This record gives sequence, C-alpha cells and structure tokens, in this order.
Amino acid sequence: MLANVRSQLGREDAQLVLRLLSRGGAEASRSAEATLADQGLDPLLDDPELLRALIEARQSAHASLPLFCYVVVRHALRRTGSESRSLADYVASVLLHFGLRERARRIAESDDQTYDTVARIAEDMESADAERAFLARAHLGNYALWLSGLFPDHIEHRRWRRGGPNLEYYETMGQRGFRLAADHRLAGRHGLAPLYGAAAEAFPKMRRALNAVSDSLLFRDVHSPERLMRQVRDAFERDQLS
Repeated sequence: MLANVRSQLGREDAQLVLRLLSRGGAEASRSAEATLADQGLDPLLDDPELLRALIEARQSAHASLPLFCYVVVRHALRRTGSESRSLADYVASVLLHFGLRERARRIAESDDQTYDTVARIAEDMESADAERAFLARAHLGNYALWLSGLFPDHIEHRRWRRGGPNLEYYETMGQRGFRLAADHRLAGRHGLAPLYGAAAEAFPKMRRALNAVSDSLLFRDVHSPERLMRQVRDAFERDQLS
C-alpha cells in the first residue's frame, strides 16, 4: 500500500475542483484557475472551501472516491496539526483499500489468510519469510489505524461493556507495527522507511483525524457516553500538547 492517492487524480478531478471553488463567483474562478496554473492542484485541495463544497454542493456527487477521501483526510489531519501531504496521501490510501472487500483482514490483496485481531497479525511479524514479516508489520499499523480511526465507538463500547482493549492499546500496537516496518530491510529497499517512520510518530494525530471523519460523516447520529468521553479526553490531550 502506497501514498499514491494524489497521483490518481486526473483532469476530471481538477475540473471538478475548479467548478466547486468557482461557486464564489468570477473572481473566485479566476483565482482558482491562476493557482492551478502556477502552483498545481495541491493548494486547491487545501482550500477549506473545497471541503465544504464536497460535503454540501450537488456537484460533489460527481467527485471520484480518491478525490473525496484525500480532501477529507487532508483537512482532518491539518486540524490535528499535521501538515504532511504524504501522510494524508497514505491515510487516504488505507481508507480506499480497506473499504474494498476483505482487504482490511489480509496483509496483501492476493493473500489467502485472514486476520481478525491485531494480536493475530503481530504473531506473523517475525515470520521466517522476510516479505511476510514486512507485510505483517505494515498491516498491523494499517489495521490498528483503520479500527481505532473509523470505529472508535465500537472499541469504546467493547471496552466499557466487555473489558476489551482501549484506544491507547490500538495506538501502541499501530505505532509498533509502523516502527518495525520502517526498520525492516525491505522498507529501505523500497524507499518506504521514512513514510512508515512518520506514520509511527504521527499515529495519535492520524487516529484523531479519522475519529473526526467518522464522527462527522460516517456515524454522525451517534450520541453515546462513550463518544462524549472520548472526545473530551482527546480534546484535553490535544490542549496539553499544544
């Protein structure tokens, strides 16, 4: 899995971005076109008005899934203080891949074995097969991020009702997976060590960013004590770090 969502954006995506940012009138349209010509698409993807338009405007129904995922993730990460486009690219890639079939439960698309827990994935991180060990390490980070990012209410519910692991456990395991993946020789061979190292360092921010996406877009009608406690705790921790 690579940080390659932005590279998937094509001419139709750029044209839609221009149309959405042109809702403010002729001056907004000229400004967006000039920015695209001079600086490329990235600054337009960072425009807060684009996120609002993708959520509210009728035209956004024509947005590609890569465009929507990247913009939503990018803005959520920026609100946590993470300005890395490569991390936003990678997190968006995780969402795109894990949203398809059973990819979240497999360390590779063509792998026959499925995993249901982070502990089970961790068992294969020291496999004698170097490639499998590397894929298991990366997948541990991805899977922990997917679960703790998009389904925090489920984790908190199991924690309070059944004594399951908390979000901090998933953060710890996710960071461990990315760190070990960064240290693996195959990460160095494929140029992925810096990305995995950055993902390990920023895991709490990535988790909180996806929590915000989950709360506001996926499960917006949920109102539970577990969610409120999580949001208060995250806000307190964010204030302590700022």
